[in-house]
Amino acid sequence: MKKIFFSFLLILGSALLQAQEAPAILPTLEQAAEQYFSGQPQKSLESYIQISKQTKERDSFLNAAYIALEQGTPKQAVDIMDAAYRLYPADADVIEFLAEAYLADGQYENAEKFFSLLDGGGERSEFLLVQLARAQLGMGEHKLAKHNLQRAAAGKNHTSLSNFLLGQAFEKEKDWAQAAAAYEKAVKYDHQFTEARYAWAQTLEKAKDYNEAYRQYRILRSASPKNAAYNAALTRLKPKLTKKEKELQAHKERQTHTIVKPVVSLEGPLQQVRVAIGTTGSGRPAARTKLVFTPSHPFTITLKSNGKTLAIGKAKQTWRVELSKGKAVLYSPKGKKYPFKGTIVISPKAPSSSEGSTILVEKVMSGAGMTWASVDDKEYRGKLEIKHDSKRATLLAINIVNIEEYLMGVMSSEMPSKFPMNALRAQAVLARTYAMKHLGKHKAYGYDLCDTQNCQVYGGVTAESETGNAAVESTMGQVLLYKNKPIESVFSANAGGFTQSAKEAGWFATPYLNPVSDYQDFDFEKLQPYQFKNLLQHPHQAYSLYDKNVSRAAYRWARVVDAKELQQIIKRKKDIGAIKAIVPQKRGRSGYVTQVLVKGSKGSVTLKKENVIRNNLCPGMLRSSYFIVVPNYEDRQLKNFVFYGGGWGHGVGFCQTGAAGRAEAGQDYSQILQHYFPQTDLTDTRKE
Repeated sequence: MKKIFFSFLLILGSALLQAQEAPAILPTLEQAAEQYFSGQPQKSLESYIQISKQTKERDSFLNAAYIALEQGTPKQAVDIMDAAYRLYPADADVIEFLAEAYLADGQYENAEKFFSLLDGGGERSEFLLVQLARAQLGMGEHKLAKHNLQRAAAGKNHTSLSNFLLGQAFEKEKDWAQAAAAYEKAVKYDHQFTEARYAWAQTLEKAKDYNEAYRQYRILRSASPKNAAYNAALTRLKPKLTKKEKELQAHKERQTHTIVKPVVSLEGPLQQVRVAIGTTGSGRPAARTKLVFTPSHPFTITLKSNGKTLAIGKAKQTWRVELSKGKAVLYSPKGKKYPFKGTIVISPKAPSSSEGSTILVEKVMSGAGMTWASVDDKEYRGKLEIKHDSKRATLLAINIVNIEEYLMGVMSSEMPSKFPMNALRAQAVLARTYAMKHLGKHKAYGYDLCDTQNCQVYGGVTAESETGNAAVESTMGQVLLYKNKPIESVFSANAGGFTQSAKEAGWFATPYLNPVSDYQDFDFEKLQPYQFKNLLQHPHQAYSLYDKNVSRAAYRWARVVDAKELQQIIKRKKDIGAIKAIVPQKRGRSGYVTQVLVKGSKGSVTLKKENVIRNNLCPGMLRSSYFIVVPNYEDRQLKNFVFYGGGWGHGVGFCQTGAAGRAEAGQDYSQILQHYFPQTDLTDTRKE
């Protein structure tokens, strides 16, 4: 019995020894990628390093280096890619990643050496020239850098970044005119490039072009009203203007009415919509103490509370409502006063049912809080309510119009009118679906919808176009349904190649809002983390690359955010001292970042959710949360962060530019809608 027992111990000991000597199970590339996309970048990095050591597989090195760079450890990325280069000395991706790692680590001579080995050819060379120039700037080789930036600026993929860096090079030479010209090109390519616009304004001032400098500072202030630098510049420049301030504001006055035809449905009555005009960016009532309006036809003004007629006006008479000492007063053209409480309704009446009426409203705010914000005269169909909101001490204008005429005022505000007709039809269906789904969204303020991006941008007759109106009429009544209910028909200007799921965006899970690809030369199913660098920095064939009547900046963009300015932005949330690193911690499969860690000298702050990320990493806001970010050093000191991004908007659902590309390729609007919203039904609600 004792002999058997010792034999058992011997066998057990041998088994344990073999288990200890057995190599650990090697993760696969797919498993390492899954770790990355599930929010475990550090674990994913360790897996890729393990794979690279065991198998020498090229992609494992690239993925490991990409994550190391993303996690703010460029020296580790250099070591990883140095090992890869010994194995793959002729591989262009390996050379580029090694050069990028050297650049991020501030080893400019090595970065220049390896970027110089690359010949991207065609459009691919544009980015390589920009990076080569960045390395040369780090070396102090300004003439060489300027030469390469000028070559890159002649291309069409990195126009904004190359011109921005070129502007900086001219500034160092104190050539203010050339610097201003370069910054202007960057802004014209991408009007959201706030840093370029600010630099343009500053160099215009130095070049003594005070009028244009003042105009650019006004645009900047419209997006950031409390910015001390912008306000100080406007105060400083005002005495130096040679034009009247009103001329520089570019306020669009409108004095004539448009001849419009009313929209009539043969299939049943059309839904009436109450749209607030001139609201804040969040869709709330804006501060207003005066409202001037001019109807196209004879009109009556009634009290909403009891329907009694307050006044009667003639065609094309200009009336106004003013708040004085907390009371609302209606004034006739001759100055007669009509005090009122609550709400009045202006109802113009055309002489026949085939003729439509409109109302001009002066000085309506558009794009509140955005760089394109403006105050212009607008024209609207239907009726106009003017409400004295005593609680908020403001006048609120509400346009009452049928849903189809509302959509006509939305179409060209939300999609370029020169896009292909089937893209416009798809947009019309989605805009109608959105309106039906969200009727009453702002009922707490007394209206259904607002006229900003909080709902849908609505510009009334002023924003109508022949093609937009045709798209609305040719799809009249049609909406997208899921389980017999209007869907969340969300859309963005450009999804950057991949749409993201509603769940990844932090919203909700639904079968019809999952990722879809617009790439024509890339397999989304085989996506690896390192490929985001390639996708964002080099051109690829995609339906969303469509660039007729729209800037490529909606598809690919760049931002250069000063580290000190970012410190002040982050300080609004928490004082973490000097910024040391921006670390994406979670990224969805479509590339959109869902969590970012910002490290500082005194602590760190975590940013979650798309809007929070986009609004707290730069002046103004980033076009999207689909980006990679790299630090840029000067004299070994962190100078700024360079963002390479894709898309414009949240990226969920419909990609407007992708739809244009698909329509251009011959797809009709029902096919386009099914691509972006699978499992939905296209239905005419008027027939139900």
